Amino acid sequence: MMKKTAKNIKETGKIAKTFLQKILKDKNHGGKATIVCLSGNLGAGKTALVKEVAQHLGIKRKIQSPTFVIMKKYLLKNKKHKFLFHLDAYRLKDEKELSYLGWEEIIEDQGHLVFIEWPENVSKIIPARAHRIFISIKNTQGHRNFELKRWKS
Repeated sequence: MMKKTAKNIKETGKIAKTFLQKILKDKNHGGKATIVCLSGNLGAGKTALVKEVAQHLGIKRKIQSPTFVIMKKYLLKNKKHKFLFHLDAYRLKDEKELSYLGWEEIIEDQGHLVFIEWPENVSKIIPARAHRIFISIKNTQGHRNFELKRWKS
């Protein structure tokens, strides 16, 4: 488990880089996609963290919350990963809805890096190997706490 606090978006970017490096070094994916579950209240900073991760991965496109489209896919230009998937399960009623989007195929490909917001709404379909970042607002100044651990821990 790793914990960090950010006082601003610049510090969130540093945390995103640190967490990304740790997640990408992990060899416990069994030749399948790297999955990161993002948990936290509305406005906690889940999409902001994905924006920072995308920037570190060289994505130039504007990253926006996929709340209304459920899933966005971004091409990566690195050797280890082909695509970054950004999903938002906030409006999903159950795991079946995620299956309709090709979830099983997405998570089977080791070239995929998957970030999913509101994983609690589809928890039965999240593999135990997934990482989880819990984000909380620390105080009235808007500082954020980030806690990285395994999904099933």
